[in-house]
Amino acid sequence: MTDFRKVTETFSVAPQIELGDIVRARAEGFTLLINNRPDGEAPDQPSSAEMEAAAKAAGLAYVHIPVRGGPTPEQVEIERQILAEATGPVLAWCRSGTRSIVTWSIGQALAGTRSRQELIGLGAAAGYDLSGVLG
Repeated sequence: MTDFRKVTETFSVAPQIELGDIVRARAEGFTLLINNRPDGEAPDQPSSAEMEAAAKAAGLAYVHIPVRGGPTPEQVEIERQILAEATGPVLAWCRSGTRSIVTWSIGQALAGTRSRQELIGLGAAAGYDLSGVLG
């Protein structure tokens, strides 16, 4: 069972989830899944198409924003807009969850939604060090 790490009431991150985690995500109240992991990073990783099909079968919205290394400004803005339009709690994932929380936190900082210190604190509470990202 993958560790879903709550960042805020409406946003959580996780390391790579499995197909079986999608039903659990629905049961826990998530309405949107964001896959920040590019296909093919690991041979045992489910493809985006498989994850999307499972999400739709579970009644969840699904978006694939594959981040390689750090997110681009376009990826940050796309994710920020998607999150702003989300109708309920969102779960984002990548290999470790780091790219997901980094993409989210940069969007929050650029939009002025949260302060650098607040974002660093939220990241730390979820198990991620954002101090070097939000400098």
